[in-house]
Amino acid sequence: DFLIVALAEGSEVAGVFTQNAFCAAPVQVCKRHLETRAGIRAWVVNTGCANAGTGALGLKNAEQTTQAVANRLGLRPQQVLPFSTGVILEHLPMEKVADGIRIASDNLGQAGWLEAAQAIMTTDTQPKASSRRLFLNGKTVTISGISKGAGMIRPNMATMLGFIATDAGFAPGLLHDLTREIADLSFNAITIDGDTSTNDSFIIMATGQSTVHIQSVSDPSYAVLRESLITLSRKLAQMIVRDGEGAT
Repeated sequence: DFLIVALAEGSEVAGVFTQNAFCAAPVQVCKRHLETRAGIRAWVVNTGCANAGTGALGLKNAEQTTQAVANRLGLRPQQVLPFSTGVILEHLPMEKVADGIRIASDNLGQAGWLEAAQAIMTTDTQPKASSRRLFLNGKTVTISGISKGAGMIRPNMATMLGFIATDAGFAPGLLHDLTREIADLSFNAITIDGDTSTNDSFIIMATGQSTVHIQSVSDPSYAVLRESLITLSRKLAQMIVRDGEGAT
């Protein structure tokens, strides 16, 4: 029920979030940290408690979480994005969060996508993960993603978290519009019960660790990579619908 993901230095990160007027504390902190352009280097997820409707203390706890992760990984708090999912109107159990940060940061590995998908589950009956490789100009690019969600699903996202990472590189600013477009074509196109959540978040990360770097939308590789990202996102979104609470 706790996850930390560390990102390579120089990674480009973009996100879209719930449009609910009562967005949760971690959503507010994520937006603020992305706006600082500090260079996101890690993200952290806790399940069981959404830290929503928790006022000033909720914001303080979300910020304290990013500070604690930053301390463990040698980063600044603004370089950490926090995500929470679970019961609303309850405060984060900060002692358990501290234990989670210690254990997760000590166990960072290179191939933990399935474990990551399992860690962010709440009412999900199965983990949701997918990965693919494609070849651009003879070079290999990998895309991997996880999501969670089973209830409170409606257009404009849902009680859902979605994370996609690629080792392709993107020029600064190019990923933001693409992330919004991909969300509209996948997670914003599903519904289960017509409820909009307070914690919806969809994040795309491009680490640039491969030798493929996209400089503009006119780059020949852009269209191919865009289509693959859309396909993967739709697959993760469809997994949410198939696992919907009460769905048959």
